[in-house]
Amino acid sequence: MAGLNASEIRVAGTGTIYVAPVHTAAPADFSAGAWDAPWVNLGYTTSDGVKFIRKDKLDPVDTWQSVAPIRFVFSDRDFSVKFALLQINADTLPFFFSGRALDAGATSFALAAAPTVEERALGIEFHDGPDVTHRLHIPRGAVTETDETAVTRTSAIKLGVTFTALTPINGEFEPLAVWSMKPPATASEDAEQPA
Repeated sequence: MAGLNASEIRVAGTGTIYVAPVHTAAPADFSAGAWDAPWVNLGYTTSDGVKFIRKDKLDPVDTWQSVAPIRFVFSDRDFSVKFALLQINADTLPFFFSGRALDAGATSFALAAAPTVEERALGIEFHDGPDVTHRLHIPRGAVTETDETAVTRTSAIKLGVTFTALTPINGEFEPLAVWSMKPPATASEDAEQPA
């Protein structure tokens, strides 16, 4: 709704990041445990949470008759999410390094000399209190940048990544990402719920 509405202000109190094979659909419902297999929970992240980065490049169309552009044309769109993982395991290491576990037991990991781009689907869910849930689903993307990782005696190892959305290959009108939300139920919706 337009105007001043304090109930629409969101604070992402707690959240979770999920990864799955590329083009895996996000769950349709907002019930607990909805992100079941093949979605994998990537575990703890730093308290910085997730940063959404949208960069659009607009090229101006200049004319002889005007000093200001007459219109703009989209020439580039980049949508990324940035976060740092705190757990180190058979799910987070291959995600960070864009690779696969070396053995079936996932006790070792090979850093390839000639890596390939590992495309994945990514899901992010956060909660503002017990009733409000928001989700971001990227059906196709890849880790495009990793942060410098410090291994020290005094702090947890952080696997910082930037995950960039790729154009879905199933159709030109599919979105790069979808933000969906379950707002708090209204009084009339609560009345309709069975006891």
